[in-house]
Amino acid sequence: MKANIGLIGLAVMGQNLALNMNDHGFRVAVHNRTLSKVDEFLDGPAKDTEIIGTHSLEELADSLESPRIIMLMVKAGEVVDQYIDKLVPLLSADDIIVDGGNSLFTDTARRTIALKEQNILYVGAGVSGGEEGARHGPSIMPGGNKDAWPAVKPIFQSISAQVNGEPCCEWVGDNGAGHYVKMVHNGIEYGDMQLIGEAYQLLSDGLSLGANELRSIFSAWNQGPLSSYLIEITAAILAYKDEDGQLLLKKILDTAGQKGTGKWTGINAMDLGIPLTLIGEAVFARCLSAQKDERVKAASVLPKRALRFIGDKKDIISAIGDALYAAKIISYAQGFRLMREASKEYNLSLNYGDIALMWRGGCVIRSRFLNDIKEAYDADPDLENLLFADFFASAMKQADKGWRKAVILGIELSIPTPALSSALAFYDGYRSEKLPANLLQAQRDYFGAHTYERVDQPRGRFFHTDWTGHGGKTASTTYTV
Repeated sequence: MKANIGLIGLAVMGQNLALNMNDHGFRVAVHNRTLSKVDEFLDGPAKDTEIIGTHSLEELADSLESPRIIMLMVKAGEVVDQYIDKLVPLLSADDIIVDGGNSLFTDTARRTIALKEQNILYVGAGVSGGEEGARHGPSIMPGGNKDAWPAVKPIFQSISAQVNGEPCCEWVGDNGAGHYVKMVHNGIEYGDMQLIGEAYQLLSDGLSLGANELRSIFSAWNQGPLSSYLIEITAAILAYKDEDGQLLLKKILDTAGQKGTGKWTGINAMDLGIPLTLIGEAVFARCLSAQKDERVKAASVLPKRALRFIGDKKDIISAIGDALYAAKIISYAQGFRLMREASKEYNLSLNYGDIALMWRGGCVIRSRFLNDIKEAYDADPDLENLLFADFFASAMKQADKGWRKAVILGIELSIPTPALSSALAFYDGYRSEKLPANLLQAQRDYFGAHTYERVDQPRGRFFHTDWTGHGGKTASTTYTV
């Protein structure tokens, strides 16, 4: 009997997806570059399943029903291209290659177009949820050549997480759309994690709360509007003891790693001119954490004043919760605004309500208020910004006072809050009818003749002033806002 789908790459994510597919009645053929891993998988986690092991790409291709579907779960970049080059000669017209890794969306777009010319259908599918999600139900964000969707849809929607009977998987859009949405998802994930880290430090260092108190706070937050997977696992981490009975978290070195998707999101935001300030600060916070030796040196050369919080702890804990919630809303508002701009720039035709639906289960950033995001876009698919939706505008108003208290607490106690404070600065800037950019434009025109627009003239007309009296009337030929 032929297999329904082939999967290449038997690291943990690949193994768990194969097992998930098997659980849902799909026959899976697997392959790995290191052939011994195929046998180890079949003798171990895949023992007593219907999974088929193959020891060459030719054997893999021959084991599949038509149209062949082969899913790559390999390292992003050149490795994907290498496998594509090896697979294409083994495939027939309308066969399908799926990339389930974290590929850069422009690479996925390039591959989709190139393979279409060879009559091969290509899908770039973002997969979120980590090892547990892959095994029991991830969020899957497929895009690429839509002609492949009817063939892969039954598999992907069966193995994905389900919320209220709806699969956390829907077709995202053409070319690189799936991996673009996954990239933004990961950027928001960076922001969420940084916000939680800042709240944790305000509570632990600022208020001198112990692990039990912290765990209780995060557990309580997980029962309210802040309910999310990341808040849930934070509470669990705060309860986890090492073999000696001590809190394991206290023994983990404070240097954060990253694989690049958050950085890609920030770079793309700058390319499109979208102020993705919170996610940018989250990326830079990880970079700063990696400078551990320099930070240790700076702590001795540039010591902080020893200050302690004095006041109503219950009130400030509530304020920190408000700050976390409001800044989280800003993170999603910025992320969805970026996707809105990308949809126009790259002709992606993204459906933001469907994206929120796909993120409600399985993925790392799943949270209660994704339902509210979906409802906001269902009510107005052309919503310019989440902050304009009644639910979120009201939430921001309610959280405003506490948010400012939390940021001030960080300033007073020398506790860094780059994501909380940058989100607040964005919020204040976004709702400012007037900003000091008029002075900035005057400066640019003064030193570089870059021109400016006037409030008493129609938009789109540009002017230059000879500020010094000897600079001439010729303006710069380029003008970039």
